[in-house]
Amino acid sequence: MKLFVFGHGFSGQALHRRLAPLGWEVSASLRPGADPARLTAQGVAAVPLDDLAALDAAIAGAQAILITAPPGPDGCPALPVLVPALARTGAFPDWIGYLSTTGVYGDRGGRWVFEDSRLAAQSVEGARRVGAERDWLDVARGMGLTITVHRLPGIYGPGRSTLDRARDGRARRVAAPGQVFSRIHVDDLAAGLAASIARPRPGGIYNLCDDEPAPNSEVVAYAARLLNLPVPPEEPLDLEALRPQARRFYAETKRVSNARAKGELGWRPAYPSYREGLAAILAAGG
Repeated sequence: MKLFVFGHGFSGQALHRRLAPLGWEVSASLRPGADPARLTAQGVAAVPLDDLAALDAAIAGAQAILITAPPGPDGCPALPVLVPALARTGAFPDWIGYLSTTGVYGDRGGRWVFEDSRLAAQSVEGARRVGAERDWLDVARGMGLTITVHRLPGIYGPGRSTLDRARDGRARRVAAPGQVFSRIHVDDLAAGLAASIARPRPGGIYNLCDDEPAPNSEVVAYAARLLNLPVPPEEPLDLEALRPQARRFYAETKRVSNARAKGELGWRPAYPSYREGLAAILAAGG
């Protein structure tokens, strides 16, 4: 079995780690002029996007395709690359997964959102994801492809968690009463994608997140205690003083339901809250 990843980063690497023991071979896109060493060191076959023969061979041989690259002003960068390749080769992968964001729901004042909730993105980035989702689902209908959309909150894992920010003094406890966020451990994300690959449903849309939306200040405090560090004092929320990315983060609050992924895919997060996730990262030396 073969997987092709367009944008082999944190999420793609986690899925690779999950599928490789099952005998899957992984190839991934390589931007023109980029060094393939990082991919080859991970056991991933690099596919230069300007080498149409190599790209077509990778797409034609893939049973699954994962798209992780974020959309830009012109939409999803994978669309003008993969759709022509699929058309040229006549390939029909068993599964194509597009990674989106729970930012497509916008701010819900802490209320629960589900996959069929109204989309109300409140940032340019969220609006672009809405457009990219629509474009890929349109392609699926037009070409008869099995495309699934996976909406993700903040992703954390070894080397990319609140533990790292607490160690180097970057973790801040912002007091934002009533504000909660969902999150997902990268290994739980990979498990959800693997479950979707095993049970592909054309047009399936899934929220992949943990079971316990929680305030960020609570997560920072827990990470500090795990590391035996002083718990940072709470700071009052001042949106105007925050960097743009943090401002977007604190401008929205919602609770994201993962019930559909559990019901349809049989998926369960191994780390149902930040507590299990952070403790496991620390135990593994992260």
